[in-house]
Amino acid sequence: MAKNILVCDDAAFMRMMIKDILTKNGYDIAGEAENGAKAVEKFNETKPDLVLMDITMPEMDGIQALKKIKEIDAGANVIMCSAMGQQAMVIEAIQSGAKDFIVKPFQAERVLEAVKKVVG
Repeated sequence: MAKNILVCDDAAFMRMMIKDILTKNGYDIAGEAENGAKAVEKFNETKPDLVLMDITMPEMDGIQALKKIKEIDAGANVIMCSAMGQQAMVIEAIQSGAKDFIVKPFQAERVLEAVKKVVG
């Protein structure tokens, strides 16, 4: 059975790129969110197998959203996405329960490698 993935990024073209990589490789898209608050809302609605979450987003950043999602479901699988030079945030994300992180700009192989590692 295909895994459902929630894609969260404030840039529409990034969501489109990620969705394209995932769907071409047999994953289903549970939904998408343009900010952390929406990500938490969509997580509640869709109960995805995995969340791909950008760190830097308006309203609620990815780390706050990660913490909220972990409160809802301690076993939630979240992979954070970040631009170069966000080391401190990446460390905080991992400490807050993220399973992995992907650095932008994305390489399809790296996205798939992280997703496979976390949800198979």
